[in-house]
Amino acid sequence: MNLRYKLLLLAVLFMGVGMCRQSVAQTKDEFADKTILLWPQGAPGAQGTADTDKPTLTVFLPKSNPTQTGVLICPGGGYTYLAMRHEGYAIAEWLNDRGIAAFVLKYRLGPRYHNPIELDDAKQGMRYVRSRAQQFGILEDRIGVWGFSAGGHLASTLGTHFDGGASTSDDPVERASSRPDFMILSYPVITMQEGITHQGSRDNLLGKNPSASEVEDMSNELHVTPDTPPAFLFATTDDNTVPVMNSVLFYSALVKAGVPAELHLFQTGPHGTGLAQGFPYLRIWPDLLERWLQLNGWESTLSTVLKK
Repeated sequence: MNLRYKLLLLAVLFMGVGMCRQSVAQTKDEFADKTILLWPQGAPGAQGTADTDKPTLTVFLPKSNPTQTGVLICPGGGYTYLAMRHEGYAIAEWLNDRGIAAFVLKYRLGPRYHNPIELDDAKQGMRYVRSRAQQFGILEDRIGVWGFSAGGHLASTLGTHFDGGASTSDDPVERASSRPDFMILSYPVITMQEGITHQGSRDNLLGKNPSASEVEDMSNELHVTPDTPPAFLFATTDDNTVPVMNSVLFYSALVKAGVPAELHLFQTGPHGTGLAQGFPYLRIWPDLLERWLQLNGWESTLSTVLKK
């Protein structure tokens, strides 16, 4: 192949890549900073038409250095409210600053809604993002979930109770898998077992008198398998809201199953710190998370991804 032909081939290639990027960018602009109804015709099991009966995704797309990675964010709040500001929107901005697309999930809550409604909302959120991955400028196999407190329970439930989608459905959303490719769990509720769980989260998710089978089904440390996605966990030892043993039990189950996992336990710190910007001792934990994302290739520049 002579030099002139090589140069011509490269020119055509770069032109095609440029047109593709421009097309993706135009599509991304349609979704940026928009809130999307997960079920435009009404969510299954909805008990009304109020805002709280309508699960949504709010889309945050990076302005530069896209990594082709996306994260579904599940704010905490004991399954009775959502800490949208510091466990939702602030997290999305942190991810965007690192080139990662973010999707903040507003899911239905107790005591009005109980399991499996919350999980249905999370599954639909993951399916929606995956089915439109190209439009968001991400890859279908680079979509994680990040949950805080009770949102951490929802995220770990998604990571242990996922399905492959309905392959025969005419709906591309329903065909998509609900399995996250990785999990980030911040001071998470994991188990529903008495004495270890966060009682308020359990009551709101399962009701005051759940059956033994319901408790077992939603104790996620009991459902880890080799197919469970890799996980990063952060918690504080003296958390007096969600016992630290939630994180320890889940990490132990991941290790036993051979699932890649990283756990960071700090000696002291209150519950619900988010990115811990107001807590100098804990402020390092997002840096540890970023290193884990880099280690596993989820926080890589587009050029790095293309070279792999």
